[in-house]
Amino acid sequence: MATSLTNRALVTNQTLSLFRFSFNFFKSFSTSSPAATNASSTSSASKKPKRRKKKNLFEVAQFLPNWGIGYHMAKSHWESVSYEITKINLYKDGRHGKAWGIAYKDGLPAADAPKKISGVHKRCWRYIPSLTNLSESKVTSSNSTETAP
Repeated sequence: MATSLTNRALVTNQTLSLFRFSFNFFKSFSTSSPAATNASSTSSASKKPKRRKKKNLFEVAQFLPNWGIGYHMAKSHWESVSYEITKINLYKDGRHGKAWGIAYKDGLPAADAPKKISGVHKRCWRYIPSLTNLSESKVTSSNSTETAP
């Protein structure tokens, strides 16, 4: 009796292993394997470059000397319009506040008095180095012509 029980157990184990083998065989032919989909999704995610977060006026000015006072800044979509920063009031976090400046159009001052700059918290500001260099060179050249006899 013991031998017949062991023979039955052996036969059932063989049929179960045969069933498992055939199931795995059919599973290998399936069109969507989880390993292949994971690899393709990670490769497509790595191909996309990360989008840089644009900066507001204060995030641009924090890297300039004296928080950008005396430097020209403009919104990225403006053509030939900029502000020369004259005053900045920062809030405690350093990313928000108020700013005043003289408006420039085509490199020439549009107004004599500074005015409050609107939209300083919008993320589209950029530093304009060429106008700052031009205004500094005009100041130094006018000083040199005044001292010459």
